[in-house]
Amino acid sequence: QVQLVESGGGLVQPGGSLRLSCSASGFTLDYYAFGWFREAPGKEREGVSCISPGNGATYYADSVKGRFTISRANANNTVYLKMNSLNAEDPDMYYCAVARSGLCVLLERAFGYWGQWTQVIVSS
Repeated sequence: QVQLVESGGGLVQPGGSLRLSCSASGFTLDYYAFGWFREAPGKEREGVSCISPGNGATYYADSVKGRFTISRANANNTVYLKMNSLNAEDPDMYYCAVARSGLCVLLERAFGYWGQWTQVIVSS
């Protein structure tokens, strides 16, 4: 059974940093792309970043390029999202997800398994 568990959210001041973790079980990262999405109340879910299997190529939404970094640790089946320079416009519910294939496409329909969200609050 596939299970994804996010952690690492919390309260951070504007300009601060957080690292989110997503621990996966029931499958291996070796063959599937892995992504992070986020959602603000009343808004559509947005693809943030994706990492490919194999060569580990990474992809980012324009809104987070240069601030966020996705990485993975295959040994413990965990994917991370390091977020720097957080601001009040960074939505507060973050989800990790496993793609239906090894391709990174930052669209919800490309992902088949989702974790519960972890909350990020940016406030002074």
